[in-house]
Amino acid sequence: MITSGSRINLLGMSQAKLMQFFQELGEKSFRAQQVMKWIHHEGVQSFEEMTNLSKALRARLNECAEVREPEVAFEKISKDGTRKWLVRVDNGSCVETVFIPQGKRGTLCISSQVGCALDCSFCSTGKQGFSANLSAAEIVGQVRMAIRSLKETEPDRERAVSNVVFMGMGEPLLNFDNVVDAVSLIMDDLGYGISKRRVTLSTAGVVPAIYELAKVSDVSLAVSLHAPTDELRNELVPINRKYPIAQLIEACQHYLDGLGEHRAITIEYTLIDGINDQPEHARQLAELLKGLECKINLIPFNPFPGSDYKKVSDANLEQFQQILYKRDCRIMVRTTRGEDIDAACGQLVGQVNDRTGRSARHQRRLEAKKVQVMPLANDGFSSSSKGKHIQ
Repeated sequence: MITSGSRINLLGMSQAKLMQFFQELGEKSFRAQQVMKWIHHEGVQSFEEMTNLSKALRARLNECAEVREPEVAFEKISKDGTRKWLVRVDNGSCVETVFIPQGKRGTLCISSQVGCALDCSFCSTGKQGFSANLSAAEIVGQVRMAIRSLKETEPDRERAVSNVVFMGMGEPLLNFDNVVDAVSLIMDDLGYGISKRRVTLSTAGVVPAIYELAKVSDVSLAVSLHAPTDELRNELVPINRKYPIAQLIEACQHYLDGLGEHRAITIEYTLIDGINDQPEHARQLAELLKGLECKINLIPFNPFPGSDYKKVSDANLEQFQQILYKRDCRIMVRTTRGEDIDAACGQLVGQVNDRTGRSARHQRRLEAKKVQVMPLANDGFSSSSKGKHIQ
């Protein structure tokens, strides 16, 4: 683990890995608990502040280790109180982190990858292509950064971050090891001590990884379903072509069975006008989920430049909700937050050094659309499109 000439970032190390680290240094394993408290509870920036460590150990840690958060490029605050940070990671790209306050509850939406490889048709992140997995330190660093920032700006909040959701940029289960380490730290009492019921990992349906996750974690699970049939989901969520709905539901049931207590899967369903919001879709969804302990989170689609999709109408949303309700489904409707700063669900873009070429193809489609619809080079569409990437 310790190599000559390199400094390891302790910020992302789980308790087990940090114990191993100190054993390799020839130190007692309890040093891991001491250092974790300094890093995650006290938020210290340097080893010199860790006063219950010997001077010799602090000096050695300065040589081989560091505690380093990703850099904040900018912060924006919505009129509804939602905050968005653009966070620069080691490869030079940026990801987005969003804090959503609601009374005493504060939900932090964090990213796990730079961009996303899955290309879901209704998500602006996927149109940026994929660049890199975030390290565990870059994932946990978003939590530490947000807590520190909120303590400075909102000191009266008893616990600034009460919930953490892996619903930002990226597919968490395609960055499995780093995400599992980050989840462990977020839930560990020596880390951030957030309950397993308040930490949620959202996946588009990487079925084999759900089985692996069941072996190592009891984090709450959310599934981005968005369609009740394979035919429709193949178009909205392309990974469905590899892992169809029946396999996904079976994996969800397996995950629930392994928890050993009364827990529920969250089913995320983005409602898109005229695409998946019709009464037959609601009836198919209720039938599909019959017998699965779950709650359905209905999410109105949030438009972004280059998408032809439209937000569901209030009438269709209400009708969809009522059909599910009459079939004894547990339903929540997600209120759109942070839309004015492009922080709403599906709008996160960041800055991605794309390795897939998808962002270039998407930009060419945007340019073609501008030529067809708005021929002036300096029109309003052009400026708002730029604004989605970085302010």
